[in-house]
Amino acid sequence: MSSNPLPLAEAGGLLTLDLSALAANYQELARRVAPAACAAVVKGDGYGIGLAAAATTLWHAGARSFFVALLSEARRLRDLLPDAEIFVLNGLFPGTEATYQDHGLRPVLGSTDEIANWRDFCDRIGQALPAAIHVDTGMNRLGLTPAEAVNVAEGRHELGFPLALLMSHLACADEPDHPLNARQLEDFRAIAALFPDVRASLSNSAGALGDPAYHFDLVRPGIAVYGGRPRADVAPLRPVVRLELRIARIRHVHEGETVG
Repeated sequence: MSSNPLPLAEAGGLLTLDLSALAANYQELARRVAPAACAAVVKGDGYGIGLAAAATTLWHAGARSFFVALLSEARRLRDLLPDAEIFVLNGLFPGTEATYQDHGLRPVLGSTDEIANWRDFCDRIGQALPAAIHVDTGMNRLGLTPAEAVNVAEGRHELGFPLALLMSHLACADEPDHPLNARQLEDFRAIAALFPDVRASLSNSAGALGDPAYHFDLVRPGIAVYGGRPRADVAPLRPVVRLELRIARIRHVHEGETVG
């Protein structure tokens, strides 16, 4: 925020952030998904409202687990929330392992190479540091294949580090009747059953607002917390961002006149 803000009389528009609405939305989602835990996604600079404002508000509202996309975001978040559980969704980039260790962060491992790199790092430093594993059940973006996840489960005694979370991501949760939803649920249930002592997480915002069967142990709402509408069949929560623009002039024109 500027130390010398623009006078309101000079502004062409006014952007208002309602942090009380952000807190209320998180608490409403947490209530709806209980007994599952409710994390908070603050990637993209807190969905554009500012990481510091979003994260501290959500922490005071009760969030204890947070998800970001990038390691740089996670380092900033750790400075803000020294006691939070922080996951980095985009995986373990080569050469970044020590940064995760130094800041107490948890990578979401999405390939066998990333798992091997994290295992080797833990072995080198003599510490078994927790990480999450992402399994692709239909998004076709990040994550292990189901077959690779089965192999990991069968070799868990050789994994070399504790699993903090097993997760996947719904591709079509905004379309409740889409057949892929049921298929992803079935596949993720089967994989989660191979890791019975590990927290499981499947639902994004749209999944969190739907059938409790998709909630598992932890939901990861993002856009819904900020007042967006992830499903057409569910009313949005309270708006967090309001944009008001100045009307410079109103003109009345006759039919057939030009406008440009």
